[in-house]
Amino acid sequence: MRLSKMVGQRIKETPRDASIPSHIYLIRGGYVRPVSAGIYSLLPLGQRICSRIEELIRAEMNKLEGQEVKLPVVLPEELWEESGRAQAMGPELLRFSNRNENPMILGMTHEEAVVHLVRTEVNSYKQLPFMVYQIQTKYRDEARPRGGLIRVREFTMKDAYSFHSSRENMEEWYERVKEAYERLFRRIGLTDVVTIKSDTGMMGGSESHEMLALADCGEDMVAMSPDGEYCANLEIATADLEFTKEEPQPLEKVHTPEQKTIQGVASYVGVPESKTAKAVFYADENDGLIFVQLRGDLDVNESKLQKVTGASALEFASDEGIRAAGAEPGYASPMDLDENQVKIVVDPSAAESNNLVVGANEPDYHYRNYNYYRDANVGEVADVAMVREGDPCPVTGKPLELRRGIEVGNIFQLGTKYSESMNCEFLDENGKKHPMVMGCYGIGVGRTMAAVIEQSHDDYGPIWPMSIAPYQVHICALDPGKKGVGDIAERIYKDLLEEGIEVLFDDRGEKAGFMFNDADLIGIPLRLIVSPKNVDQNQVEFKTRDGTRREFVSLDEVTAKVKQECEAAGV
Repeated sequence: MRLSKMVGQRIKETPRDASIPSHIYLIRGGYVRPVSAGIYSLLPLGQRICSRIEELIRAEMNKLEGQEVKLPVVLPEELWEESGRAQAMGPELLRFSNRNENPMILGMTHEEAVVHLVRTEVNSYKQLPFMVYQIQTKYRDEARPRGGLIRVREFTMKDAYSFHSSRENMEEWYERVKEAYERLFRRIGLTDVVTIKSDTGMMGGSESHEMLALADCGEDMVAMSPDGEYCANLEIATADLEFTKEEPQPLEKVHTPEQKTIQGVASYVGVPESKTAKAVFYADENDGLIFVQLRGDLDVNESKLQKVTGASALEFASDEGIRAAGAEPGYASPMDLDENQVKIVVDPSAAESNNLVVGANEPDYHYRNYNYYRDANVGEVADVAMVREGDPCPVTGKPLELRRGIEVGNIFQLGTKYSESMNCEFLDENGKKHPMVMGCYGIGVGRTMAAVIEQSHDDYGPIWPMSIAPYQVHICALDPGKKGVGDIAERIYKDLLEEGIEVLFDDRGEKAGFMFNDADLIGIPLRLIVSPKNVDQNQVEFKTRDGTRREFVSLDEVTAKVKQECEAAGV
């Protein structure tokens, strides 16, 4: 490809709304262009990289005997009503009516669509197990798209769905896909990816894992032991906190005027925050009021709380609602609360600790020496605390590290969540019907491209791994009108193309600095510089984009050199 003809300009200035490397370089390098908030067009460079990623995805899915399909983007809402998700989903699911006033949706995920397809084509245990996959456009009406391709509204995703006659068989397949994903991300060129247990979220099912590309801009937080033996999304991460056991002391009511915060109470009473208990009230639209108690130096993990309570959504309760339940805002505890009016959840940090300072359910008063099992013993004891940096790992006991990551893959053990509600069944060897057991496996294509940049860039642009680079070689012809530079560069270009090597040829005749800046923004792994000075010595300059190697190669050997480099990189 001649750069003079390529659609997509390099931009010198950093875009005003871009703050992370991938967003900056995808815009500046001419890979993507914004159309609307969270919606982007792919330019030729971006499309070539995404196509490379898709080729690698297909190769790994085909190794698993995956069968590629294409499901519709526009779907009748009645399919989602069958699964029960039409009512459960919020405004992120884009809904509309067609000309016949039939309710429709734009697919943000395709479980319902694939179940609808499979139930018409498969009915016998002899056809199981199998997996179908697609690479398709999705739309999620994100409230706050950000970070370029990291969080968008329209995106391309590979989603695969496996169908089984038993949970055991699904779990075996699930492990095979997990291994394939880990292999795939290495092939793509991501340098630091961790596989972690995660919350199943809106997808449902019994178990889920995320593949996170570790990066400072990541939206997901992961808790890791230093040796990597333990790794979990912060939404479900646990810590092996130790609770000091003391002899329970007599309960003592103390005056704490205008002390409504943990910091204020601890300071006023003269104890560390870890010797207090925090009270947090939530309102759930289905179950009313939820009361949470945990140690004062910890925070509530709302994802864990939703799992424990089954709440569909949580928001902080109003003072009026708290008082109606018999508690006092800022001075609450589970003592004397009516379990018929409020759902009570107590974290082990509050249940297992002795002699804490807690609210007295009365303005300006707290209790000293509160012991849960003696003084309250109501509600459910469950882990609903957020893990902190330095908390002891539940596996190794070592201090946990908190790292940020970009979710590039996610897999789920769906079980029969969708097949049962949508009557996707098979006949066993005795002719008896059973719902199919499902697994689901997704990869975000554009987000993966952005994640590669986050892990592989310098101050000048992206450094693409050979496996997904838009081209393998970038030829820079300096002063093409002098000493036959243009003709020599043209010959090298054609020779490389004949060898099946993909080449970008900068034939514009720009000044060296301008040309090299563009080359850095494009980020192709190998670079050939043809200049009058080099031609005088019957050679070209060979460089790698990552700056690790630079040498001069004779004109007669340049094609063989490049071919050798490409073969060594496996392309």
